[in-house]
Amino acid sequence: MSYRTPLSRVEGLGSAHSGVEHFWRQRVTAVALIPLSVWFVNAMLGFVGADRDAVFAYLHEPLHAVLMVLFLFAILTHMTLGIQVVIEDYVPNESQKIACVLLNKAFGWIVGAVCLFAMFKIAV
Repeated sequence: MSYRTPLSRVEGLGSAHSGVEHFWRQRVTAVALIPLSVWFVNAMLGFVGADRDAVFAYLHEPLHAVLMVLFLFAILTHMTLGIQVVIEDYVPNESQKIACVLLNKAFGWIVGAVCLFAMFKIAV
């Protein structure tokens, strides 16, 4: 016996009227970050002691530029989702909570835009 309406069972929505999208987005970005982080750490360890031009030449290659953009997107999305959970759990005042969540999202978008612009300038 279920107390859920047939529509909510079909949509998969809980009492908050939003499914598990946040949960899955955080898990998918975490899984995506595993190989991307291995690539990033391996690539950057190869540049210890190298000059700036060597890093630019490496990121100028299309494959490495795409991997870096994917890494930045995944890490910024994962960071924003994680910080949002902390804000929702530990900020008691509702208006402060909304302001912090909006600032968190704005920060993620701004840093993402700056990183994307920088990668575009390097890759092109």
